[in-house]
Amino acid sequence: QVQLVESGGGLVQPGGSLRLSCAASGSLFRIYAMGWYRQAPGKQRELVAGISSGGSTNYADSVKGRFTISRDNVKNTVYLQMDSLKPEDTANYYCNAKAPWVNSWGQGTQVTVSA
Repeated sequence: QVQLVESGGGLVQPGGSLRLSCAASGSLFRIYAMGWYRQAPGKQRELVAGISSGGSTNYADSVKGRFTISRDNVKNTVYLQMDSLKPEDTANYYCNAKAPWVNSWGQGTQVTVSA
C-alpha cells in the first residue's frame, strides 16, 4: 500500500484560503488517481475533488469554482487549494490514492472555517 501524509489544515475565517498537501510514498505516484475527500461530524465521507494520472480533474458541485486540485509527480504530492472558504467546508479532509491494486488513505487533516 501507499503511505499518504496530509498537511495544511487549520482554522480559517470565512472567505479565507488554505492549501492542503498530501505526500505519497513510493515510485508509482504518477500512475495513481488521487482524490481529496472530507467527512464532517455525523455525515458520510464525500468526494471533494479528484485528479487522474493524466491530469483530468473533477469536483463536487459544492466546491466548483472555489477549490483547485493539482499534482506534482516529481514531488509525489497532490494539493488542494481552497479559496472562499465557508463554514460548511468544515470537516476532516482525507487524501486517497487509487490504482487497480491500491486504495490507500491518509490520516486526515482538520479544516475548521469559523469567525
